[in-house]
Amino acid sequence: MHFVIGKPSPNPARSQLATKVAAGNEGSSLNGARLSALITAVQDRRLLKMLRTIESHPSRRIHDLALECNLSGSRLQHLFKQRTGLGLGQLLTEQRMQQATDLLAHTNMSIKEIASALGYEHASSFTRAFERHFRQTPSCYRQGQSSREGYF
Repeated sequence: MHFVIGKPSPNPARSQLATKVAAGNEGSSLNGARLSALITAVQDRRLLKMLRTIESHPSRRIHDLALECNLSGSRLQHLFKQRTGLGLGQLLTEQRMQQATDLLAHTNMSIKEIASALGYEHASSFTRAFERHFRQTPSCYRQGQSSREGYF
């Protein structure tokens, strides 16, 4: 899958796009609903293809996405921000964290296995990212889910 994002034209609709996406999904995090709203709102088919890739493979890294677009990572991030008003790194992290909560709540996978499945080289890196995002460890999150839903 290769596609190229060309030079963007000045787009006053960018702020409208970000506003529309944010309005449909209150809160500061980019949850799965926000990604869906972004996919619906984006009209650039190359960017849309990349968003669908992120949706189905949240463990993808910016570098890998940039290679598929024949761009440098920094250029891809700049174009993404310019066209959507959102940070690509933030979007990828949010998608990983959403998938992490699903895996923690609905599987018996170990923290190390989840970290690996989400593209983290070390479980400690995943745990730090998870704690930063949710203000609790993955283990505490899982325990809270299991007591509420009767899992494990």
